[in-house]
Amino acid sequence: MEQERRSIRVGLAVIACAIVFRLISAGVLEQTLALLRHPAVASFQVYMETGRIVGIPPEPTDSPVPETTDPPPTPPPPQQEEKPRFQAQDAQLVDISRLCGYAVDVEQLLLSPLTWDLTQGGPAVLILHTHATESYTQVSGDTYAESSAYRTLDTQHNMVRIGDEIAELLESHGIEVLHDTTLHDYPSYSGSYSAARNTIADYLKQYPSIRMVLDIHRDAAELDGEVQLTTNATVGGHASSQLMMVVGTDAGGLYHPGWQENMALALKLHVQLEKNDPGICRPVSFRTERFNQDMLPGALLIEIGAAGDTLQQALTAAQALAQGIIDLAAGTATADSTN
Repeated sequence: MEQERRSIRVGLAVIACAIVFRLISAGVLEQTLALLRHPAVASFQVYMETGRIVGIPPEPTDSPVPETTDPPPTPPPPQQEEKPRFQAQDAQLVDISRLCGYAVDVEQLLLSPLTWDLTQGGPAVLILHTHATESYTQVSGDTYAESSAYRTLDTQHNMVRIGDEIAELLESHGIEVLHDTTLHDYPSYSGSYSAARNTIADYLKQYPSIRMVLDIHRDAAELDGEVQLTTNATVGGHASSQLMMVVGTDAGGLYHPGWQENMALALKLHVQLEKNDPGICRPVSFRTERFNQDMLPGALLIEIGAAGDTLQQALTAAQALAQGIIDLAAGTATADSTN
């Protein structure tokens, strides 16, 4: 019996070998092994074993990768935007609220070239707040603790927040900004301009690259007893506060012989803002006080809205103001310039 079983096993082995040799000669075994190695089969096996679905890698290609020693093409340099060029008729976009008796040649000052570049050579813009605690009307979901009526020490709701918005947008366009957050009007409102003057002097001494000083305020006036002044504009389809340039002089007796340079900048910025967002500006407030503007030809006091406005309206106006400054960052061309 054992001899018979051994004979059967030998016979079956011979038959199996014959079948394998036959498959090899026909190429079937190689095709079968190739099928088992296919990524789809391997992916299915992983799924059956672990329950995880794995991606199938792309089939390798036999196409040769072209060799090259040439460097990748250099992209063309970005085209520099043309400097704003004001025309004589742009003077029609300016209205001046005259609280000073000096004459102003709006057209001449508007057409005078602005020769600066705010994107080169260190900090170019200083933002500060003589009356930093000024704030806006509270609305549902946007409230704060008042230090007095329409004033707060909360820097997320007073003028410091507005300055942050302007600084962030300017810096995103390559304009280096210094933002001083000192509360010059607290604890004492009296002497706030003197305190701010000391701050400006310190910055100008440390950073001679500064070309523009922005003293950011908001306006206020009670109407009919308790109703606060509001301003209204539209920027990009959104409700906005209005902006007002305040330009000081030496008419009040304080030294400021170069006030016309400050006025020239205010007029250019006013017109640029009106071109960007018609109705964004209130009339330029022309005053006898100097408001520390004698310290730099590029010093401006700008009222962003009024106490009756909301913080969101003021932030929208701050964005518009920043865009106007960005548009003037490389200076201006003369009206007849062809470059």
